[in-house]
Amino acid sequence: MKTGLDHLPASKRRELEHVVRVLFEEFEAAQARRSSKWNKQARILKLVLYGSYARGGWVDDPVGGYKSDYDILIVVNDDNLVDLDYWSAADDRLMRDMTITKTLSAPVNFIVHSLTDVNRQLEKGRPFFIDIIRDGILLYEAEGFCFAQPRDLPPEEARAEAQGHFDKWFASADAFLASAKFLMERGDRNEAAFNLHQATERLYHCTLLTLSLYSPKSHRLNFLRSHAEEIAPELVAAWPRDDKFSRRCFDLLRQAYVNARYSPHYKVTDEELNWLGERVAVLQELVKTVCERRLAGD
Repeated sequence: MKTGLDHLPASKRRELEHVVRVLFEEFEAAQARRSSKWNKQARILKLVLYGSYARGGWVDDPVGGYKSDYDILIVVNDDNLVDLDYWSAADDRLMRDMTITKTLSAPVNFIVHSLTDVNRQLEKGRPFFIDIIRDGILLYEAEGFCFAQPRDLPPEEARAEAQGHFDKWFASADAFLASAKFLMERGDRNEAAFNLHQATERLYHCTLLTLSLYSPKSHRLNFLRSHAEEIAPELVAAWPRDDKFSRRCFDLLRQAYVNARYSPHYKVTDEELNWLGERVAVLQELVKTVCERRLAGD
């Protein structure tokens, strides 16, 4: 795998050094809070930068409000370590570094997989992981732990699997969107917001699974949106980012998974809900287009 970051500006290289430092510090802190045998033997085996910053096509548009994320694959030595609760402190700290201390100029998204699982995915010919091995850049590597040789997945097998994902997830998203419209008509705003969140989440899973046969196990819309837009840039158009109202509405949608159900302080207006419903419908059409194009082999 590649190891050089010379294609990045010095400021970006310093930021990635900071990201690596934070991940190790918070990993060690999480390890110190647990006493199980597997935890004592826990190790980070590799940190891999992938996506646009690895390939050299990142975007930083202060006018339109869109900027690429730092995408990091964390490879660990035990499947117990992939639980996102183990990494919540690292995620929170990196978010603060982006939004409060301004140590980082771009958000950080990371996924965590064991080496066993990554190698299993490579041996199955999963395009997402093959692309990471081909285009990714090692930020850290422990000696003696190798990736498996990727398998060439037959096109007809890949297409059949992708079609199955599309059929399942697009229909599920459509059902949640229909439910949201019904709830909006009834005036059940919080329930409608939750259903719009679920429709959006499923549309992103649909995109990722259809195009790459992989989607992170996450409910976080920022995270899923970033990954989906990385492989299908057309989806960026679904969410305007250049005005406060649009950003506030998406943030309300993002919060709806938990807060719309459990927080007495969560409030969403009819205007915000109607806007969100319109944008999710736009996303649905964009997802349909990009997925059907892939399934058709274009």
